[in-house]
Amino acid sequence: MSKKVLLIKLSSLGDIIHTIPLANSLKSAGYSVTWLVSEKGIQILKDNPCVDKVILAPVELWKKRGFSMTSFKEYLSILKQIRNEHFDIAIDAQMLLKSFYWMIFCRAKRRIISKQAREFSILGANEVIPKITDSYNTPVVRSYLKYADYLGINTKEIKVTLPKRTQKVKDYVDILLKDVKKPLIVIAPATTWVPKHWNKDHWKKVIDGIQSKCSIVLTGGSNDYELISYIKNNECINLAGKTDLLELAEVFSRADIVLAPDSGSAHLAWATQKPTVITIFTCTPLKYLAPPGDKSIPVTGNLPCQPCFKRKCKLETNACTNLPTPEEIINIVNKLL
Repeated sequence: MSKKVLLIKLSSLGDIIHTIPLANSLKSAGYSVTWLVSEKGIQILKDNPCVDKVILAPVELWKKRGFSMTSFKEYLSILKQIRNEHFDIAIDAQMLLKSFYWMIFCRAKRRIISKQAREFSILGANEVIPKITDSYNTPVVRSYLKYADYLGINTKEIKVTLPKRTQKVKDYVDILLKDVKKPLIVIAPATTWVPKHWNKDHWKKVIDGIQSKCSIVLTGGSNDYELISYIKNNECINLAGKTDLLELAEVFSRADIVLAPDSGSAHLAWATQKPTVITIFTCTPLKYLAPPGDKSIPVTGNLPCQPCFKRKCKLETNACTNLPTPEEIINIVNKLL
């Protein structure tokens, strides 16, 4: 009987994707893998071959409610489900307070966390491994794989997987992309941190500089509609708010090139293993967060303050959001086309 592993990684989309190679390594070594995840990652983990089971912790719903007895009862019900699994190993890849509450009570025989854990989450473990991140010079995917290294698993291969898209999803995307005639470039300009956004006028210049050679599709959530409406022109296909994550993955899988800031979209595009992904890095560390592989082209500026890895610019200039120049990106796209 295979050993059972509980993998705790609740959010966000990019972080979930970065952790999928760890789950695949555990699976390839013969472990049965259950993943505890929040709403943001459930769709790309359900039916994903990297796991045997997915357990949903509705963290976003609980945040909206605030503390309530209903939420607490739901937590206890999910925790009971976890405890009844009698896991041999639990791995806290979130390493924050919100994962501590699961880790400490999960009843796994071995509860493993990295020394770099924050917010007292280290107290939920009974085995602590060295820091998995080395000054942000180790790719984040490799950092998470150090949990597998600790268990004696061969992690030479980085294997990322997504659920298979259904025929219904493919048919829907056929309709969305019915007017695409030239090589397809998808631009996903939005992300969650303000200083991770590239200058919106730069996006307009890039679109003007490449549109004669390709079909351009713009993607994002419904809350990104204002940004996308600003940068698009009449020749662009605007899919803002029109796709869920699996539909978006299908769109990316049909692209030749995806352009995005450091975002969940960039990492989802990489996970499809189809397009060349050009990722624009402003405040976040390129060596740490750039998608790995030959089809990844990360680009950044060369300011002395980069990367600060902060949600707010201490200099109050957001100068990094103006780099690289649009001409640099246009030149990269032209060479690829």
